[in-house]
Amino acid sequence: MTERQTTKITPVILCGGSGTRLWPLSRKSYPKQFVQLTGEQTLFQSCAARMQGDLFDRPLVLTNADFRFVVSEQLIEIGIDPGPVLIEPEGRNTAPAILAAALHLQASDPDAILLVAPSDHVVPDVAGFHDAVTEGLRAVREEGRLVTFGITPDRPETGYGYLELTQTPNGSGTAIPLACFVEKPDVETASQMLEKGNYLWNAGIFLFAAADIIAAFKKHAPALLDPVARSIDQAECDLGFLRLDPGTWEDVKDISIDYAVMEKATDLSVVPFSGGWSDLGSWEAVMREDTPDGNGSVTSGPVTSIDCYDSLLRSEAQDLELVGIGLENTLVVAMPDAVLVADMSRAQDVKKAVTALKAKGAKQAESFAMDHRPWGHFETLALSDRFQVKRIVVKPGAALSLQSHMHRSEHWIVVEGTARVTCDDKVSLVSENESVYIPLGAVHRMENPGKVPMVLIEVQTGAYLGEDDIVRYEDLYERKKHRDG
Repeated sequence: MTERQTTKITPVILCGGSGTRLWPLSRKSYPKQFVQLTGEQTLFQSCAARMQGDLFDRPLVLTNADFRFVVSEQLIEIGIDPGPVLIEPEGRNTAPAILAAALHLQASDPDAILLVAPSDHVVPDVAGFHDAVTEGLRAVREEGRLVTFGITPDRPETGYGYLELTQTPNGSGTAIPLACFVEKPDVETASQMLEKGNYLWNAGIFLFAAADIIAAFKKHAPALLDPVARSIDQAECDLGFLRLDPGTWEDVKDISIDYAVMEKATDLSVVPFSGGWSDLGSWEAVMREDTPDGNGSVTSGPVTSIDCYDSLLRSEAQDLELVGIGLENTLVVAMPDAVLVADMSRAQDVKKAVTALKAKGAKQAESFAMDHRPWGHFETLALSDRFQVKRIVVKPGAALSLQSHMHRSEHWIVVEGTARVTCDDKVSLVSENESVYIPLGAVHRMENPGKVPMVLIEVQTGAYLGEDDIVRYEDLYERKKHRDG
């Protein structure tokens, strides 16, 4: 048995998307892969969890600087030891990301095998998925094939691309050579393909040896090799993460793996999978993953539905009761700072709302009232021209940066736990029901020395209250150095 035959599969999780089609729950500042959309785990956690077992090594994650701590924390929450985390300076689509992962893994293991998966898909049948991966692994090891996974369609879907197979699947899950990729069809074409039986949905999940995919890039997309390789060679280690070099990454073309390599490759096989799958690419898709009531409607959160049919009603604010009366084929999603109401037939057009909101300068287009940080999170409770009130939660053992402000002073009231507060030369412990004043210009820091989350109310007053009014002197998360949020 060769070394390649004993090498475990490395899951490569692509985790940098913005998920605008599930606005207002999914936004650029905290996209859908980190949200509990369909169960107790986030989509990212579910993705990582289904690629565990004897077949698999530790995962490699590709993400951006904003999400690097979220990635590690969510893996640790479900008991998965985080493997390498590669930070892309900017999103350049899937081809450069996958090439970077392959080059990085091959450097330490020439026989590395990658299973590449988006972080925001739903695959309910984990055992069936493992069976499909095992079949794909045979084609990779014995035949040197590039493998993708095709989903058996159950409807004439127009929102997915398709894979045309050289023969009709016989239900065994055996890898079949690919005839060609098919772009998203219209309804009539999708119906015809469904009837023919040799077309599958393109899941965007791939399995291949690092050496084979790198060879495919050399043949079909050679212009990507040099800048991606240099970005790896000049990468910088940062608190356990690997930051790809931003200067060389600027020269990397923005292109998908399908366009760069897969549509040109002749050694590509497809493993059919019938165990259920969704990319949760619209609220309509989210609705299909839940169990409807007797009227065909799906509700989530504090919702009251009266005579509503074939509708999705979802409230993500615990103190906001959503009431629907006499609705039909309607989508309603309520957040503390935004509400979406649409005809269900227009679910794919939600991204148009994000574009319109960005054009008018609405912060809800990309940001939440709750803002996640490496040390915890905060949410704005009240905001006016010269004051702002926040609720701040700091994780056990975490600390905000040592910082000062040029335009505002702050008053902190601890409501849960204990804070260690630095204010210029003074360090003090502030317990529940106690407060401390931070004058304008004072060099200060807030830490949680305890074992439970620390919660405080912050009252800011001043002429300017923007988040960019921060001068950082020290930071556990090196945001001053890299200008991260």
